[in-house]
Order: sequence, then structure tokens, then C-alpha cells
Amino acid sequence: MQTVLYARVSTTDQTAAHQRTQAEAAGFKIDHVVTDEGVSGVATVLADRPQGRRLFDMLRQGDVLVVRWVDRLGRNYQDVTETIREFMRRGVIVRTVINGMTFDGATTDPVQMAVRDALIGFMAATAQAQAEAIKEAQKAGIEHAKGREDAYLGRKPSYTRDQFVEVVDRLNSGEAVQAVAKATGISRGTVYRIRDNRAEAEAALARWAAYGNDGGVLGQIPV
Repeated sequence: MQTVLYARVSTTDQTAAHQRTQAEAAGFKIDHVVTDEGVSGVATVLADRPQGRRLFDMLRQGDVLVVRWVDRLGRNYQDVTETIREFMRRGVIVRTVINGMTFDGATTDPVQMAVRDALIGFMAATAQAQAEAIKEAQKAGIEHAKGREDAYLGRKPSYTRDQFVEVVDRLNSGEAVQAVAKATGISRGTVYRIRDNRAEAEAALARWAAYGNDGGVLGQIPV
């Protein structure tokens, strides 16, 4: 049996190493890391990604597949639900670092099965909804910036996407704002803003990513 971490990074300010660090900090002993870089979880289903295809070849009954959250498998509801169920049919256990979810096809209790399947659907739907919100923010940033040198996109985020993810993860784990700020190197004020309005904090990242660090208008980035 083996424990495999699948990491998907879609932007230049995300790293697979960060996802492994999170997994190991949560107590996972990782045997192998499989990574897809610069790949959209919306446009490209897992089986069509170079390393995603590898998962279907290497995972066997009794193996554990670890992902930071289900959005690393994909941002498409149908793809994510079918992927998790396919792995469960093969006897592979799927576990998430965030929230510590476990999806195991071995259970035969109908109530447990119903709860498990409902959670899979809910988490997959949430992943797709978040992706759509990000793309809307990117679209707004592009439209706002086109042809306007004085375009105002709001305050430029003082954090990367990896830092944003880590802040959210630590807050979800119940850490105090001061501890989160110290661990991530972000000011307490910024942590408070992320805590109080996570949707806007992530939208700000998307707007500036769409606009470009050099002031030029970019296309939408994968999520």
C-alpha cells in the first residue's frame, strides 16, 4: 500500500511543495507526489491531465490518495464526483488535508454511504462555484482595465495565492489571528481582512492576476 499526494498548481504563485508541506504537517506520510503544473481544474478533467492520467495507472486497492482539497482534483462538479467514485470502486481511499475528509468505498452501511455521497456532491459543487466566482472576478478585472491606463482595481494584494490558502487553512483550524500572521509573514490587518471577507480577498487576487503585475491586461488564468 502507498500514500500518494496529488498536487495541482494552476498559477505561478502556487507551489506543489507548499501542498506537500501542508499534508505532512497534517500527519500524512507521503510516499509519492504527483504534480500537474499550470493546468486548469475547470477546462481539463483529471484523466486528461498528464500526471492525472498517471494516478489511474499507479493507484491500487488499499492505496491512499491525498489532496489538499477536492478542488485539486478538479473544479467541475461532474468530473470530481465521478473521479472520487471511480477511485472508491477501485478500492482507493481518498483523503483531504483540509477538513480531514475521508472517502472510502469499503463502507456498506446505507446511512454512512448516503452521508459520504452527499459530502462528495457538496464539496464538488463548492469547488465549481468557487471557480466560477474567481473567473467572474478575473473577467471584471480585464474589462475594467482594457484601454484604461488609470484603471483602478482596488488595493493590490500584499499576499500570494499560496499565502491566502495558508491563512484560510489556519483560520479554519481555529488558529488565532496573531498566530496566523506570525506563521505566514502577513500583517494582522491583512489576516483580519481575509478572515472577515474571504470572497473579496480572493477576488482581489483574481483581478490583479487578470490585469498583470506589470500593468498589462492578461487573459484569464486557470483555476
